[in-house]
Amino acid sequence: MITFTGFFGTADHTFTLTDAMIAELERVCDCGIGTLYQRTVAMAFRSADLTEIIRLGLIGGGMTPQEAMQLTDTYARNRPMGEVFPLALDILDARWNGTEPDKEAGA
Repeated sequence: MITFTGFFGTADHTFTLTDAMIAELERVCDCGIGTLYQRTVAMAFRSADLTEIIRLGLIGGGMTPQEAMQLTDTYARNRPMGEVFPLALDILDARWNGTEPDKEAGA
């Protein structure tokens, strides 16, 4: 699976970097997904990279673009990097390495 579920804002949300969301992420971050992953892991990211990973992950996970923008504006922008970075990395890592199916959901 390529989906990550984690707490963001006030609740758990589903984040998925679908192929379409990766294409948009590459466009807005002006680099390929491999470069973005590499610079994020190396902590050489741009702050906008983190918020875009989260925003597009929310959209790929089924949230409307408007809802994703509102959540990201409220809970990812102007926040300590230490709060935002782990979530962005988990979202990228889910796409890069995959995740285990949710055993409680019977998957």
